[in-house]
Amino acid sequence: MRFLALDYHHTPGGASCYGCPLPVMQADSQAVDVELDKLPPAARRVLSAGAPAAMKLMAARGVIPGAKPGDIVIVVCLLALSDDPKLAETARATLAKLPPPILHGALTAELPGSVILELSRAYPNDYEVVTALLRMPRISIGALELMADAADERAGELIATNEELMLKSPTVIEKLYMNKRVRMSTADRLVELAVRHNLELKIPAFAEAAQAIKNELIMEPAEEPYFDDILFKEANLLGEKLKLDAENPDTHEVDDEGTEKVKEAVLPLHAKLAQMTVSQKIRAATLGSTGERLILVRDPNRLVATAAVKSPLMRENEAAQISASRAVSDDVLRQIALNREFTRSYQVKINLVMNPRTPLTFSTRLIPHLRDSDLRILSKSKNVSAAIGQAVRQQLSKKNKG
Repeated sequence: MRFLALDYHHTPGGASCYGCPLPVMQADSQAVDVELDKLPPAARRVLSAGAPAAMKLMAARGVIPGAKPGDIVIVVCLLALSDDPKLAETARATLAKLPPPILHGALTAELPGSVILELSRAYPNDYEVVTALLRMPRISIGALELMADAADERAGELIATNEELMLKSPTVIEKLYMNKRVRMSTADRLVELAVRHNLELKIPAFAEAAQAIKNELIMEPAEEPYFDDILFKEANLLGEKLKLDAENPDTHEVDDEGTEKVKEAVLPLHAKLAQMTVSQKIRAATLGSTGERLILVRDPNRLVATAAVKSPLMRENEAAQISASRAVSDDVLRQIALNREFTRSYQVKINLVMNPRTPLTFSTRLIPHLRDSDLRILSKSKNVSAAIGQAVRQQLSKKNKG
């Protein structure tokens, strides 16, 4: 619960404790690190319990006569957390559009971490603001994570440049990697940094990305980073333009001989992805479009294919398409079988049982969950393995005896 204490602390004897931090609580329940004795009298008056409403409202608009820019911004940040909706809304609007002299003046001061957090929320992609905030000694991991989450290409590169800060805050590396606006070359460099310092990142396919980077470190890069960034963007744009729907759900089609091939409309995207390094493909598989995942899940490199099926963006309809494909590896089918969200789908279950590439351990576990009508069809089917056919017949026999 957000609240703002607008009165001074008092000692048991009744004297004001001006050296105590002002007890402002944020949504994450962390106390704001602002001390009243560091603020000028005009600012302290605004924050006192008896301050007139009109004075508070003027302060929320950034008007505090006699206060320096840094003090004005601190007070506005505190008022943005007020329980008074009108006051908080006014302060937040002021924060979002601070006059340049006030904003730039505040950025030359040493701001508290809580105020840095609010400014990073208000100006996540303002290059000058981000540059100044990153230099501040009291910047918090929360502020860095917020900036990394919202960063555009330029801001992402700026945040990632400080390797010492990245190593202290692995969660920031995770946020930057998972932010699709951050350059591919920046993401590669961050994973390499994590690998060199034995960091374990909590990204969906970190094991695969780390192994790819290790493999690439022993080879010379084929292209300049600029090319990598453009390639990543162009592939994503092509993937987003593909019209994949209920009538056209996949990037591949099966020819008369039963072999999967890429559809003609998908060939430009397929060609772009083919130019990528393994680490680039892994990030495209993790963050890219449905079209990119459906191509990369069939990639001959196990690291790439596994990354695609681990993507947090993959949905049930994609899992159904992939589980029916006989061109994907058993590693991919194993990942789908282990995903409880996907195996709640009846179509995914029956596809996995029917797919000869599904590891037997997983397909046999799904047989008891199939309908009797499908079990009878499978018991006579020549398209399933002998082991699956036998397991299906055993399941039917159990049901008949029951």
